[in-house]
Amino acid sequence: MITQVRKQSLAATLRQIERVERVVTFGCFLVLIAVVFADVVSRESDGTGLHWARQVGVYANLIVIMFGLGLASAAGTHLRPRFADHWLPASWSGALDRLQDAGMALFCAGFAAVAIGIVYQGFMLGERSAVLGIVTWPVQAVMPLVFVVATFRHGAYALYPELRPIAVAEAATSGDAAGRGPGC
Repeated sequence: MITQVRKQSLAATLRQIERVERVVTFGCFLVLIAVVFADVVSRESDGTGLHWARQVGVYANLIVIMFGLGLASAAGTHLRPRFADHWLPASWSGALDRLQDAGMALFCAGFAAVAIGIVYQGFMLGERSAVLGIVTWPVQAVMPLVFVVATFRHGAYALYPELRPIAVAEAATSGDAAGRGPGC
């Protein structure tokens, strides 16, 4: 009973995290579009452009990419090599999925530790963007945040494999996509 409640709570938490990731990604993508558009309009109207547009666009794109990794992982659509999928017996699939998610959690935890070190050094040095004149650590802080969330997500998938998303391509080929047949 406790395990079922814990699993439901974990599933709800993962859904909330995904919602936040979607909102942040969408908002930063809108910022990216608006900045590029404003820069083009400025270049066409007065011939100079906005000196800060490229840097803001880079920051917005960084956030879109980092949070997009989480969205791909949550949907099970992240890229991975599939050439070796049939090298081992199908009966090992469950254990291999758990091992894959546990390995991914450890990988992300390692990258989170490195990213925390980078952000900490930037904070301690007071590094600033030359173009915008703002400190860079708040933007850099997205990196450890995303890796910590990925560690949590894949750790949850390793503990409770039924929470693991089925890749869209796999679902379409196996006929599991919303109960429809293959390719639907």
